[in-house]
Amino acid sequence: MKLYIAEKREVAAAISDALGGSLKDGLFVLPDGDKITWLSGHLLRLVDPEECDERYKKWQLADMPLHWPIRTVPLDSHAERLTKIIDWIRTADELVNAGDPDPEGQRLVDEVIEYANVQKPVWRILINDNNAPAIKKAVAAMADNAAYAGLSQSALARAVGDQRYGYNLTRTYTLLARQKGYDGVLSVGRVQTPILGLIVRRDRQIESHQAAHYFVVRAAINLPENTVNARAAMQVETRYQVADGDPVDEKGRLNDQAFAENIASAVNGQRAQVVNIDTKREEVAPPLPYNLLALQAEAAAKFNLTPKEVLEITQALRDKHRAITYNRSDCRYLNDERHEDAPTLLSALEQRFATATHADATLRSKAFNSQKVTAHHAIIPTENVPATDALDVREEQVYNLIAEQYIAQFYPPRVLEKSKALFEVAGYIFVATSTTEISPGWRTVIGDSIDAQDNKDGDQENSDSATPLAELVKDDSGNISDAAALAKQTKPPKRYTMSTLLKDLASVAKYVSDPRIKALLLDKDADKADEKGGIGTPATRDSHIDTLFTRNYVAKQGKDIISTDLGRQLIDALPDFATTPDMTALWHEKQKKIEAGELTMQALLSEVEQSVTDEISRVKRDGLDIKVDLPPCPNCADGHLRQRTSESGKFWGCTNYPDCKATFPDKRGKPDLDAKKKTTVSSEHLCPQCGKGLIRRPSAKDKKKFWWSCSGFPDCKYTTFDNNGKPKL
Repeated sequence: MKLYIAEKREVAAAISDALGGSLKDGLFVLPDGDKITWLSGHLLRLVDPEECDERYKKWQLADMPLHWPIRTVPLDSHAERLTKIIDWIRTADELVNAGDPDPEGQRLVDEVIEYANVQKPVWRILINDNNAPAIKKAVAAMADNAAYAGLSQSALARAVGDQRYGYNLTRTYTLLARQKGYDGVLSVGRVQTPILGLIVRRDRQIESHQAAHYFVVRAAINLPENTVNARAAMQVETRYQVADGDPVDEKGRLNDQAFAENIASAVNGQRAQVVNIDTKREEVAPPLPYNLLALQAEAAAKFNLTPKEVLEITQALRDKHRAITYNRSDCRYLNDERHEDAPTLLSALEQRFATATHADATLRSKAFNSQKVTAHHAIIPTENVPATDALDVREEQVYNLIAEQYIAQFYPPRVLEKSKALFEVAGYIFVATSTTEISPGWRTVIGDSIDAQDNKDGDQENSDSATPLAELVKDDSGNISDAAALAKQTKPPKRYTMSTLLKDLASVAKYVSDPRIKALLLDKDADKADEKGGIGTPATRDSHIDTLFTRNYVAKQGKDIISTDLGRQLIDALPDFATTPDMTALWHEKQKKIEAGELTMQALLSEVEQSVTDEISRVKRDGLDIKVDLPPCPNCADGHLRQRTSESGKFWGCTNYPDCKATFPDKRGKPDLDAKKKTTVSSEHLCPQCGKGLIRRPSAKDKKKFWWSCSGFPDCKYTTFDNNGKPKL
């Protein structure tokens, strides 16, 4: 008996449907007795260092860098599922890895088989398409799983490398920061920290921007009625077209005020004649269905939802409502066979969307392209359309985006008429452009989609004329009624919003100057339509961004995301390799070699561990350049006081605890250093609970009254009343 192990239930169900199986006792059973089960993501996790060595439970600089073995243990939330699968593995004669056809999918199933510790034949089936013909073809092409060991080792190397890198540098930087009084965790990660670096560099670019002046010459041309072609009188806004030899800046804009003003003066009141008019129609295809990244960016811009919220909402839409397909997809295309499902799916969507009624299921957008589908296809609705009252507000917002983007695939293209007219006046050329919508097409379904407009250079002056130009003909002429040289200023880039940050994370290669690193990043995403040298994945970026907010490295300012002082200090304290996407590129190069069998997993991990060791040695030697505004401890040489909270309320303790046990009461958010001067530890009256000296303290409400507390606070919280200058024991 063969046991197929798929990553997801829907893949297991698709295999069963294709091979004529049925569900029985938690398994899909095929007519020949073979069985199909499925995982639920990772059922195992890598062990943490403290699980292998007790002393690692306490963070100590002397232990850095940490070394611990590579071992997996069951995830508590999936332990029961894992036990069942291992039982089925042990009763099978042969096993089939039916994980997704990528390194992560390979590893997910392999690690479970390895954990089961059985010696049985293992096969590999690669399923890119859940339709029956494709699955039958994949079954016929089943190969020895050993041929894919490189994929598995590559995924494991990345996971272990991330763990070694993140745990070691996070602990080291945190411990060094705490020596300076920092109260918290300085979290460092291969993907998380370069994201922070991207935000910090954008903020500093904005703050260091020095505005440069340039000039635009604009002129309004009044064209009288043209009776030949029945054109009404019109006014056209034009701009001077820069010519060779003009004084310009590096972006080709006029930078000489006198020159610009001379042009305006020369053309004012002159006759302008059309010397060329070019009009063409353009068809704009509907935007592709969403992958998770595009959906998160759209929902952030339209509904101010965070990436984490979108992930949770889509998970509910998929698992609870069964209303959408796989939600963590990084692909925006659909298999060709999906087009055959369109009539049925559009019919089901009619109950919620009037636009589905008018959709033409025979239309075939560019989204239907099996060659561009990777491990998953785009996120689309299923035939299980939720009732109008079944979704909450946020679920409805996200569901509508997904469904309407799908419906738009079955509407005609948007048709635009674009015109460009050149006017000659007094020897100068002025230009005007216009864009007119002839037919809205798919825009009647989804309107304006959020795109890269947020990232456009604010200095662009090539806006369209409000007057359509298609009716102009060559030699049309009119007088310039108004010409002026307008002074402009260059603008800095815009602050990141959640939407623009997510889009930039998919294309950080554009910020890399090293041609080799840039090429490696682009190669990493060569088979992805919506990723161009990015870092992180659509399914993990939300957690990285969430951590940056949690750690107070970034903050929200309206819709903008800005770096905090702490975030900037962390970036400044780290070496360049930790704050740029270079490491992701270099790891990718090594992982490709592991997949091809040209490099061992241990070779990559040895490099990672060596770079971590070198950085820990450097920062131990040179110290951490981070500023913490905390008052120095008056009781020891180098400690600082930081606020703590106990059952009795807030107090201030020394960062050198337990070596220094100095504590001070809190006084309006600051340590009350004078309080210690008013009190002395009694050598005569000892605490009945711990034996340390008691302190006689004045009452906060009545300075003539007193009370006693233990000098061992906060470890000992003993207090008692005062009885004529003595503690009432």
